[in-house]
Amino acid sequence: MTAFLHQMPGDLATRAWRVVVVGAGGTGSALLPNLARLHHAMVELGHPGGIACTVFDDDTVSESNVGRQGFYPNDVGLHKAPLLVNRLNNLMGTRWEAQVRRIGSRDRLACDLVIGCVDTRAARKAILSSMEGSYGACYYLDCGNETDRGQVILGQVGKRMPQRLPHVGDLFPELMDPKGDATDTAPSCSMEEALRKQSLVINQAIAVQAYNLLWTLFRTGSLSYSGVFVNLSAGRVSPLNVDPEVWARFGYDPKAKRKRKLASAA
Repeated sequence: MTAFLHQMPGDLATRAWRVVVVGAGGTGSALLPNLARLHHAMVELGHPGGIACTVFDDDTVSESNVGRQGFYPNDVGLHKAPLLVNRLNNLMGTRWEAQVRRIGSRDRLACDLVIGCVDTRAARKAILSSMEGSYGACYYLDCGNETDRGQVILGQVGKRMPQRLPHVGDLFPELMDPKGDATDTAPSCSMEEALRKQSLVINQAIAVQAYNLLWTLFRTGSLSYSGVFVNLSAGRVSPLNVDPEVWARFGYDPKAKRKRKLASAA
């Protein structure tokens, strides 16, 4: 069996990683402290810049978020993004930034990595739309979950990239269709109600897998897998290997896609 490896772009070893995190709720609030730890580890290991991060979220902390997400009773009513960013800046000495707004399809994100911690297909589509004009190696790390399962998928978006990692929209087009969003998107009124809808552990489980994937990419400079599927009810974690044959099982064939583009342009 042929082993495939994805190699990290060389310039990411010589300068700070420009990272955008979209969503500071369940998964975002669990991942951001890990991202700060990764930044610290990178600097301690000699990386020249670590991580320069900007967090986007327009939501405020509700009582049902306390205990389930990375928030405390005194946080209720405060905006999530600046609250988490200021806390991490004070604790870790980072100079990260927060934007109290959502990402729209007309935004243009110029960065090395976008981490999507969103819970709707419409938001995921807006993120990818904001990255479509990117040149070079622009990663999109999708962190999505349902009640007790989810996926972490690292892909690449942008032009002039003949050999790239497929992103979540390439492998799961249905996750980009806003029509698939649930009609009931109202927030839970209590923690009890929220826990009936979602496992207490799923956000942390997804955040840990994303953290480990980024740590592996930094520490080794390569990846043999570009995603992970988590199923808490079955106690199972399954990797998505970097392998065109594996991608083809999800209906993604980059060669066929390029042929269709050439045919349409002819």
